[in-house]
Amino acid sequence: MKRMLILSSTLLLVCAGGAMAAEPENYIKYRQAMMKAIGGHTAAASQIVRGKVAPEGHLLMHALALAELSKDITHLFPEGSDFGETQAKEEIWAEWAKFEEAAENSKNAAADFAAAAAGKDSRQIADAFKAVGKSCKGCHKDFRQKDD
Repeated sequence: MKRMLILSSTLLLVCAGGAMAAEPENYIKYRQAMMKAIGGHTAAASQIVRGKVAPEGHLLMHALALAELSKDITHLFPEGSDFGETQAKEEIWAEWAKFEEAAENSKNAAADFAAAAAGKDSRQIADAFKAVGKSCKGCHKDFRQKDD
């Protein structure tokens, strides 16, 4: 009986934890952390692409991270996460198809950058990185409020 009570309590806590994770405020915090990670890898890669630093192997690491982080951006914006402390514009949800297209462009640009970073052609790497920046700006222009 005691074992059954412990098992039931554990199951209840696990289920409650899953429900808590689904709260919109948690999605907003998670989304912001993911976007900061994307921004961090982009800023670090920029230093390498521009020749400011040259840590061995780091460009590919940042490019692969960007590709992974950008794979599923739309899932960071579930319905109901359009309020509170967020810079996400309501246009994301009102113009979902346009947002999906912008997210797909970012995903493809990041994947192309990762492929270019795996090679040694500096022109190709620079062009692919420029496309990443362009895709980010394209999405931010329409779907993100400007910083104060």
